[in-house]
Amino acid sequence: MVDWGSFKAARPDLADAGAALLYQYGVGLAFLATVRADGGPRVHPMCPVIHDEGLFALIVPSPKRSDLLRNRLFSMHSFPAEKDEDAFYVSGEALAVDDQTVREGVVATYVRERPDLELSPVDLEPQMLFAFDIRRCLLTQTRGHGDPEPRHTVWHADASP
Repeated sequence: MVDWGSFKAARPDLADAGAALLYQYGVGLAFLATVRADGGPRVHPMCPVIHDEGLFALIVPSPKRSDLLRNRLFSMHSFPAEKDEDAFYVSGEALAVDDQTVREGVVATYVRERPDLELSPVDLEPQMLFAFDIRRCLLTQTRGHGDPEPRHTVWHADASP
């Protein structure tokens, strides 16, 4: 597994395309899949943040946060695009981050990306910071809706040099 920075170093084409799809609506938007206590899947919309060398999220007290603390496995998928069926997916393990310097940087990025919400770092204190380490990635590129020949690029961390 690798962090976002190592993923970008190994496959800048996939990282750049993925960041563009995660941020296609101006802020990071994705679906986060976690594993419930009974082993079933759970999917929620969420706001990923790409900051420095990491893929992060601030997660409110919620079932998905409990899932990540109990079972670190996750999958993250970009929101659907309006003009085509392009998609970006990563999976791996989520790690709770206690480093205050990292948190301050992610919070600053999160607040800066959402000026209309007039958030302050204090507003985000109840949220727990997670970093998402990547094991697999899938980028799908299309020529529009209904493209009969979508192009899929698959990447695995253990295949990296």
